Amino acid sequence: MGVYPGMPPSFPEDAGAIDPLLAAAAEGDKAAWGTLLDCHRDRLRRMVALRLDQRLQGRIDPSDVIQEAYLEASVRLPEYLRNPAMPFFLWLRFLTRQKLLVLHRFHLEAEKRDAGREVPLSRDARPETDSAILAAQLLARQPRPSEEALRAEIKVRLQAALDGMEPLDREVLSLRHFEQLSNSETAQALGLGESAASKRYVRALRKLREILLGVPGGEEFWQ
Repeated sequence: MGVYPGMPPSFPEDAGAIDPLLAAAAEGDKAAWGTLLDCHRDRLRRMVALRLDQRLQGRIDPSDVIQEAYLEASVRLPEYLRNPAMPFFLWLRFLTRQKLLVLHRFHLEAEKRDAGREVPLSRDARPETDSAILAAQLLARQPRPSEEALRAEIKVRLQAALDGMEPLDREVLSLRHFEQLSNSETAQALGLGESAASKRYVRALRKLREILLGVPGGEEFWQ
C-alpha cells in the first residue's frame, strides 16, 4: 500500500484542458459536453459506490445516480459558468452527492414506513463512506486460501479502527485514497486548508498501517 497509496493520476482539468470543453459545451456542443462528462464518470462511480447504503445495493445503480446528476448539470451549466465557485469536477461531485442523498432519503424513509421501525440516516444527512466497504477496499487484494482467516481478522480490526476515527479523518482517507481526489480538491471539498487536509490523510494512513503491521501476517496486505 505504501505511504501514499492510490495517488490520483493527472486529470484533464489539472492540465487546463477542461476550459475549452466547457466553453464549447456552453455554446451547445454536445460532443464536447459528452467528452467533459466522460472525464469524470469513473471517479464519480467510486464516490457513489463508497457511500451507497448497503441496504440499497442492488436497488440503486450508481450509473443511474450519475446520469441524474448529469441531467441536472446540463440544465444548470449556464448558472455554474456565471459563478464557478469550485472546480467543475467538484461541482459535478456535489450534484451527484445531492442526488444520492435524495435517493437515500426516499428509499430508507419508505423502508422505515413499510417496516414500522427506525432506519437511521447519517447524522448530518449526508451519504457517508461505509466503514465496511472502506475496510474491504483497503484489503482489495485477493488473498490466498491460507490467508482467508487472517484477512477476516484484519478486516474486523480495520473496520473498528475506521469507526473509531474522527469522521473528518475518515472522510479525508476516502477522498484521497479511494475517490482519488487531489489534496487540493480534498481541501476544497471539506472546507479545509491544504496543509490540514494533508496532515489528516497522513495521520489516517499511519493509524491503519499500525493496525495492519500489528497483526501477524498483516504486512502482506500493506503493499
